[in-house]
Amino acid sequence: MTDRSPHVVLIVEHDALLKSLTVDIMEDAGFVALQASDADEAVTILEARSDIALLLTSIAMPSSMDGLSLAHTVGKRWPAIKIIIASGQVRLAAHNLRKNSRFFLKPYHAQTMISEIRSLIGP
Repeated sequence: MTDRSPHVVLIVEHDALLKSLTVDIMEDAGFVALQASDADEAVTILEARSDIALLLTSIAMPSSMDGLSLAHTVGKRWPAIKIIIASGQVRLAAHNLRKNSRFFLKPYHAQTMISEIRSLIGP
């Protein structure tokens, strides 16, 4: 038994059903899942908490910035936070991502996503 707290994952997704499903997947995998509907809400959460290990964001969302801009902002302001960007419409090549970031094409396979998150932030 370990006394280590579970990793905190912030999920940013405007589609309520997909966000709820992703939260369930993260919690079933043992992560603490926070959720935001857009980038502005995500930044508010990031400014209020210091325990977020990973940002999982969709690219397309209604907000002052899209998921790519959010990922860029998080990379500059909170460089320790790992990032996963997901999209069903846009494909990103690995050379377009910063270190400790990954891209997933939607729909993604839950177990593949969990494995990738664990490789980024640990078990």
